[in-house]
Amino acid sequence: MKHHEHNRPCPKGPGATIAAITHKRIDPPAVSADMSISELLDTIFLSYNAGRLREAAQLLAGKMLADNVTLGVSLSGALTPAGLGISCLVPLIEHGLIDWIVSTGANVYHDAHFALGMELHQGRPGMDDHQLRDNQVIRIYDIVFDYENLLGTDAFFRAMARKEPFQHTMGTAEFHHLAGKFLDARERELGLSGKSFLAAAYRHGVPVFTSSPGDSSIGMNLAALQLEGGALQIDPLRDVNQSAAIVWSAKQAGKSAVMILGGGSPKNFILQTEPQIQEVLGLEESGHDYFLQVTDARPDTGGLSGATPQEAMTWGKVDPEQLPDTVTCYLDTTVALPLLATYAVARKGKRTPRRLMDRLAELTEKLKDSYLEKLKREAHRA
Repeated sequence: MKHHEHNRPCPKGPGATIAAITHKRIDPPAVSADMSISELLDTIFLSYNAGRLREAAQLLAGKMLADNVTLGVSLSGALTPAGLGISCLVPLIEHGLIDWIVSTGANVYHDAHFALGMELHQGRPGMDDHQLRDNQVIRIYDIVFDYENLLGTDAFFRAMARKEPFQHTMGTAEFHHLAGKFLDARERELGLSGKSFLAAAYRHGVPVFTSSPGDSSIGMNLAALQLEGGALQIDPLRDVNQSAAIVWSAKQAGKSAVMILGGGSPKNFILQTEPQIQEVLGLEESGHDYFLQVTDARPDTGGLSGATPQEAMTWGKVDPEQLPDTVTCYLDTTVALPLLATYAVARKGKRTPRRLMDRLAELTEKLKDSYLEKLKREAHRA
């Protein structure tokens, strides 16, 4: 056969070949003033990163938010100072669309500013940082606020953590649940509503973990209380077992999904639940069923934030049978999250909150029982 004969079209014609490998013809409607966000995503966001965002939104609302799916969300970057806690996370929690969270401590700390009635303001990049420093103004790119916000929030967390309910060892989910209770009370005192995602998580029983509890202003303040002789101890190993227990329970009764906003330590922590179950505890499992990531990181630099779902599959983090149900959007989270949240609320509406925080001890005990039973079986065979 001559070389050029390999390039002959399929006997059925090129149209049949294209139809077999594509979804829809590109023929979008014109944008209009009355077009909704959902319509925009479904009909205008067709290709490139817009196409991936459309796929992510449809995967989220169509499969990841099904009633038998437990959805965990990881939060990295300075999202709450930009108001995304108020605008997106609180509504998602209140609609029952987030079941558990892994966040940086910084997102939790800055979230508290709003519940305490403190103000953050829009600025602009390229401001005179020497002048800001002289006037005790803090800048996060194009967000500015008073240095007093930090001092006031520090004082709140120290005073709160000195109270009796905090004087024992606990995981970060338990600590944040208690802190959410105090922030919820402060919101009510100040006549505020829906300002703190941590307060919303308390009200709806959503566990909030921090993968690096010492790496934030909250951790710094708790460390100071330790010097005072306080009895509060944060146990990160408890977090590992409790988060794995959530996923183990989810997979016994249904499916598990993760929505990863950014990367870093929260991404690894929410994904390591499956290797903890399979590799370390030795329990039979196959990985998360659905994987949605928003990142601006490249996979070729060796950083975790750019690691793909295909790579995660080799670690057992993602079910290899579910790889078609994974989407990575190379996009800024501050752009993607409002669109995804609006689409999810519009298309899915409300789910009954799972209130996993109320059952966290029970779920962890079930994981423990499964692990110990496996050890007994192994000992008996030996």
